[in-house]
Amino acid sequence: MSEVNTTEKNRWLIAVSAVLIHLSIGSIYAYSVYQTPLQALHGWSNSEVTLAFSAGLFVLGLTAASMGWFVEKYGPRLSGLISAVIFGAGIVGAGVSVQVVSLPLFIATFGVLGGVGLGIGYIAPVSTLVAWFPDKRGLATGMAVMGFGGGALVTGPAAKYLMTRLSSPSHPTFIDVLTLADGTELDVFASATSVSRTLYILGAGYFVAITLGSLYLSKPPDDWRPNGMASEGLGDGEEAAAGATSMDVAQVTGKEALRTPRFYLLWVTMFLSISAGLMLLSQAANMTSEITGASTAVAATIVGAIGLFNAGGRIGWASLSDYLGRTNMFTFFIGGQALALVVMPQISNVWVFAGFLFLIVSCMGGSFACLPAYIADLFGTEEVAVIHGYTLTTWAMAGLVSPQLIAYIRDTTGGYANAMYIIAATLTVGLVVVTALRLRIRRLESATGTGASPAATDD
Repeated sequence: MSEVNTTEKNRWLIAVSAVLIHLSIGSIYAYSVYQTPLQALHGWSNSEVTLAFSAGLFVLGLTAASMGWFVEKYGPRLSGLISAVIFGAGIVGAGVSVQVVSLPLFIATFGVLGGVGLGIGYIAPVSTLVAWFPDKRGLATGMAVMGFGGGALVTGPAAKYLMTRLSSPSHPTFIDVLTLADGTELDVFASATSVSRTLYILGAGYFVAITLGSLYLSKPPDDWRPNGMASEGLGDGEEAAAGATSMDVAQVTGKEALRTPRFYLLWVTMFLSISAGLMLLSQAANMTSEITGASTAVAATIVGAIGLFNAGGRIGWASLSDYLGRTNMFTFFIGGQALALVVMPQISNVWVFAGFLFLIVSCMGGSFACLPAYIADLFGTEEVAVIHGYTLTTWAMAGLVSPQLIAYIRDTTGGYANAMYIIAATLTVGLVVVTALRLRIRRLESATGTGASPAATDD
């Protein structure tokens, strides 16, 4: 049932195809561009509009967890094409819900239907890249997931432009202030018609882009290796990096992985890193203005730059993990985020504050990018898509818990500091978890060297 493999395909074009898919589904990170228009046009509250975003992330996690087997069985091409149909339909359906003024329909289409397409599209190309890049796992998966982090950089400006240009001149509604490069501020207007038409256009565009990316996807033959890499592992040169096939501590199935402590140690580590990033993403503009006293325009500029660091962290940190090792990178992610959250409430300089904000977001992006390669390191490549899907339930849980936690603490205490200290303390506990994972990996590697079964040893 799986797709026919071919050695004639260029693995770098496979990576480009994956980036195209992730750029499209990564548009969910530009969701804030719809917040003000929907509140102004239909009177929906901030929490009501945000519910569609939270639902999308939650359903993404559940879908990724439950559909990994489908990707492994039927291949990335068919999975990607299904994602194109479902995700495109979800965005177009959201346009219909805006036009008929139905909040439940908007949540069902954008959040639930779109979330299903997100989950399938997210995991479809990842295991394929791991197979095509056994010598550069971190770089390969970083490139794909970089597309997801950079999706907001494309969709944000495009959506705002379309909503403004397609606005009905007879029924405009003020939605935002756009600051130009020379400092000039322009009022931006939109209408219900322009928002719905924008979603129609974007939904169709996502369908085309995901389809094009999916059509080139396929896994390499089982015995395929890149030039310079031996069939049973890497040579003695610099290519013998931390992510190499020869360094896998085990080859286990998804079900077997769920019976190992190292899976849950990785799950907790990932959950904590994502929670810190999503907490800041959900409140970045307000937090920057409140703590540093920055103007709305400056805060908006900083928020706009977040996408660059989210995407850059994915490719940069993931590539570095091929040389420093995935466990070392996750230790850096957790420790760096904890330190930043402790310091940030005391910072009054907006650009220093922004620097720490960018660090946290880049670490979250790096966590996503390093995860598939880390899974291959810890569990082998037999069922990467399945185990990756299981691990992405951290995304679903973090999407539900973290934004609500910081909003609640902000509302009850009148400031962001306590929320940031609480997350920092939790991340400190995360360092203990990462250390436990490191020790377990060493024990597994030692057991493998003596011929013992890694899976059995880890039970």
